[in-house]
Amino acid sequence: MKTTIDSIMAEVLSLSPPTRALLAEKLIESLDVEPEVVLSSAWKDELRRRCREIDEGLVELQDAEEVFAGAYAAL
Repeated sequence: MKTTIDSIMAEVLSLSPPTRALLAEKLIESLDVEPEVVLSSAWKDELRRRCREIDEGLVELQDAEEVFAGAYAAL
């Protein structure tokens, strides 16, 4: 098993940074999504749009702690 993982890692690390980032994203997604959860095509489109906006710098990201603190303060 270790040899297989080592060979996979060597191959993955030889990929371009954007390709490695995409692969990492897909691997993380595979851990986060429950198998019985099926996203509609509309949600998939929305997620792709939001990711594209982030990648292209079209939106300003905010720190989650600051957002939650502001929301709690508004209550």
